[in-house]
Amino acid sequence: MENLYNILGIAPNATPDEIKKRYRAMAMRFHPDRNSDEGAQARFNAIQKAYEVLSDAQLRKDYDQKFNDRIVLDAEAEAYELWRSVFAFNGVKV
Repeated sequence: MENLYNILGIAPNATPDEIKKRYRAMAMRFHPDRNSDEGAQARFNAIQKAYEVLSDAQLRKDYDQKFNDRIVLDAEAEAYELWRSVFAFNGVKV
């Protein structure tokens, strides 16, 4: 399960205004019309999906419940993915 908060680069306790502000900034940065990089379209789609879930109060509550109740089968892989997403968010490829 991908972490939608990591996709937008926000904390799980972010306010709706913070989510909207971050979504707009990232959507402009990765929009296919503005960014011709190879992975821009996929990144833009992930940003849209994350915003759709996190901007709706009920969907966000359901997502948080599912995410917090999941069983971590490979903690090392999850930690690596978290660090990779932090670096990728800042433009560093790991």
